[in-house]
Amino acid sequence: MSVHQPNSKKVTTHTLLAMKQRNEKIAMLTAYDFSMAKILDEAGIDILLVGDSASNVMAGHETTLPITLDQMIYHAQSVVRAVNRALVVVDLPFGSYQGNSKLALESTIRIMKESGGHAVKLEGGAEVQESVKRILSAGVPVMGHLGLMPQSIYKFGTYTVRAKEEAEAAKLIEDAKLLEELGCFALILEKIPAPLAQEVAKILTIPVIGIGAGGGVDGQVLVTHDMLGITKEFQPRFLRRYLNLFDEMKNATQRYIADIKSQDFPNNNEQYQ
Repeated sequence: MSVHQPNSKKVTTHTLLAMKQRNEKIAMLTAYDFSMAKILDEAGIDILLVGDSASNVMAGHETTLPITLDQMIYHAQSVVRAVNRALVVVDLPFGSYQGNSKLALESTIRIMKESGGHAVKLEGGAEVQESVKRILSAGVPVMGHLGLMPQSIYKFGTYTVRAKEEAEAAKLIEDAKLLEELGCFALILEKIPAPLAQEVAKILTIPVIGIGAGGGVDGQVLVTHDMLGITKEFQPRFLRRYLNLFDEMKNATQRYIADIKSQDFPNNNEQYQ
């Protein structure tokens, strides 16, 4: 197993475009706090997404909808402080951009000024184009997100694979082209058929990053807590767990408790005389 040796040069939107052009895959993970972001950045991750998935994994909500702009800024601040190399992308949370491009720009400006993040991400195609245009007009890089869009869960009613039907697939391709034309620097495709995702990646000149979208795209993203096995309940087909930290951390905690109860901790070497 070869271990990736990171290039220490700072990752920019230009770096990602060059990676696509030379067919080098892009590695992306989520981060919500300083300690975890520091580890991931030192490991050589290309993009860190301060995802609204913090609503689920950090706060225990059932969906991504409850997390607020203030909370997203707090998480983003924590991540940015840890990062030397990775590009930090911050999710615009539900209610901070939909249907109101002026609000979208205000939300984005707050994120950029208060957190120091490098770019924002929002969900949707044609229906959010005014927001995308307005954010880009202020000079802020935008990452798009199509396919399964967790913020629209109540509209879709399910987390199943999207764009299986011809009409939805055609709309996804049109939306992807539109987002590139508007000026988005990259696009996330979530939980769509692999052949469709590969087709989109071939059509677009900007990087296409998949989650549950097969290997024919330009990069991959997972939620770090899923990848490390800190979460247990979430088990989609696309998830590869690299550790089982839930059980390892639980076992370590149980050993700690047992050592205190048996008066083994602290021992003589672990106290001051």
